[in-house]
Amino acid sequence: MTPPVVVLVGPPGAGKSTIGALLAERLGTGYRDTDADVEQVAGKPIPEIFIDEGEPHFRELERQAVRTAVAEHPGVLALGGGAVMDAGTRALLTGLPVVFLDVELADAVHRVGLDAPRPLLAVNPRKRWRELMEQRRPLYTEVARAVIGTGGRTPAQVADAVLEALRLPRDRTHDITQ
Repeated sequence: MTPPVVVLVGPPGAGKSTIGALLAERLGTGYRDTDADVEQVAGKPIPEIFIDEGEPHFRELERQAVRTAVAEHPGVLALGGGAVMDAGTRALLTGLPVVFLDVELADAVHRVGLDAPRPLLAVNPRKRWRELMEQRRPLYTEVARAVIGTGGRTPAQVADAVLEALRLPRDRTHDITQ
């Protein structure tokens, strides 16, 4: 089995979906998002999984989705924001080309608006986002081969930085100067 060419981790609003799709296009490969995999398996959106079955059930679905995607998907893979909380997932990511897309709160608010339906950010989203980052930042950096700050950068510039950090070919047809 061929492992993913890039694995993106980071908090809500980091741009994993946008950057992941752009990287996949530039690398001529597929894109996969484990949150979408969880929703497909559960047959419902993540917020409903949290409400109906609770966070522990969601986390088990997430662990399974990550395991399956890492084993099956050779392209660009984006993990849900909390996937790194699981020690087994962190172990699974060892040696893979993992990139932590680091985002500041102000940028995350601008990108997704923290009023979006994100179960762990439902009450006092800014405060909760900061708390989540305090817990998760060390785990994101632990699994990452590269940390890319997204602040003040366009998606194309972030994608370029990821490709450069991982020493992957950069597709000149999507040059940021165009």
